[in-house]
Amino acid sequence: MQYIIAHDLGTSGNKATLYDEAGKLVAASTIEYPTTIGPAGYVEQDANEWWNAVVLSTKKLLQISEIKNADIACISFSGQMMGCLPVDAEGNPLRPAIIWADMRSEKQAAQLRLAFDEKEFYKIVWHRPISSYTLTKLMWIRDNEPEVYNKTEKTLQAKDFIVYKLTGAFATDYSDASGTNAFDLIHKKWSDTILDSVRIRKDIFPEPYSSTTIIGHVTKEAAGLTGLAEGTPVVLGGGDGSCAIVGAGIFGGQKAYSILGSSSWVAFESDTPLYDEEMRYITWAHLDERKYQPCGTMQAAGLSISWLREVLAGYETYAEKHLGENALDLIESSAHVSPPGSHNLIYLPYLLGERSPRWDPYAKGAFIGLTSKHTKEDIFRSVYEGIAYNLKTIINAFEGNIYLKEITLIGGGAKSSLWRQILADVWEKPVLVPRYLEEATSMGAAIAGGIGIGIFKDFSVAEKLNPTVNKIMPDKSNIPTYKKLYPLFEQSYASLKDIFRKLED
Repeated sequence: MQYIIAHDLGTSGNKATLYDEAGKLVAASTIEYPTTIGPAGYVEQDANEWWNAVVLSTKKLLQISEIKNADIACISFSGQMMGCLPVDAEGNPLRPAIIWADMRSEKQAAQLRLAFDEKEFYKIVWHRPISSYTLTKLMWIRDNEPEVYNKTEKTLQAKDFIVYKLTGAFATDYSDASGTNAFDLIHKKWSDTILDSVRIRKDIFPEPYSSTTIIGHVTKEAAGLTGLAEGTPVVLGGGDGSCAIVGAGIFGGQKAYSILGSSSWVAFESDTPLYDEEMRYITWAHLDERKYQPCGTMQAAGLSISWLREVLAGYETYAEKHLGENALDLIESSAHVSPPGSHNLIYLPYLLGERSPRWDPYAKGAFIGLTSKHTKEDIFRSVYEGIAYNLKTIINAFEGNIYLKEITLIGGGAKSSLWRQILADVWEKPVLVPRYLEEATSMGAAIAGGIGIGIFKDFSVAEKLNPTVNKIMPDKSNIPTYKKLYPLFEQSYASLKDIFRKLED
């Protein structure tokens, strides 16, 4: 029996998973790492913590599974996207990684918009010229930390750094490259036009390859640290969004998926990038180099729930720490007490600005309609509903071009029965739940690895490996309430947009 190890380098930690050649999950191990959130939109992580998490989780996988390292057929990866980690020629980080959530480079994004017509830029990279992406973060380093920029050999994404640590090879895949805002999506190459316009040298980006490429083999040094066998093949894998669509089993038709993690997005498969005159949504490269993934993404989905837990759920966190309870279960139980609509309380989930379709780095969170009659239970439920409303806004943007018949949920938030029903009711669509939720992204990486070494024929194997096990239909009795409140959610943001901008000054 052959086995595949897939690492999913997320925002809160690395989840290592071990699959057999039939796609069965054998073992999993998660090692968390910290995030530093500073002023002016700074959000950073220490890349050495990523490597430490991979080393420890790999050792633990081999230990708890009792699988011999010689039976590991390959290692593959999924990773958080849109980051910026500058490294020197030996692959040493020159500063902490600026991760996807960081919004400090708005000044550089403005420079980019001056250099380019936004729609022409969109037709090259199929993303907007904004501060969420690698390019403006790299420009910020050039402008503010020139000593770092001048020493930079390559700028890497999370998984690309781990690939280097395992193999000594600098490389990226098409999906992660498509999250840099420097990549010509159609021609699969770094854009000279864009990079020349902002004076960023092209060779600072690693060579891009297909996600199924065997990019190298585990070195003797890496084998000694991780417990892997020297010479084990390393397959690139992809960015977490592109791995997720594979692991969720979304192929063609009117199917889409939504991942409920720290951030959240709605996406589907397409044969071509999906153009939108208003540039409300974006398109990623798929793990299958012949396909694309139109996507609309929000900043603070699970992050809103984490904020709720840390800031407002005092009893629930106390009960978890001292009474053996689970804080999230208690929060959900309380939210169940409040009726649909949370007694007309609306939550705007903009704790880190917002991406599609708002594209507003100044957007902020808010509770609208709060009165002395509202309870803690209402506040809790309104947060779940506010995220659902915001994802509906993304869905509505797509449906000018394609009708989405059903949506598969993956990610940690998909375990919540309350959230599943709220999403089905707000979206007025069936919500599908596959066998693997938190593991769906790593499964996409494992499938890329399996294709790379010849275990799997193509990506469609995911439909068999991660089948649907539950289907939640909209509760028709709740739909009128949400149809009344959703337009007010939209109006609330529109009315507060200018105020949010003034609060930034």
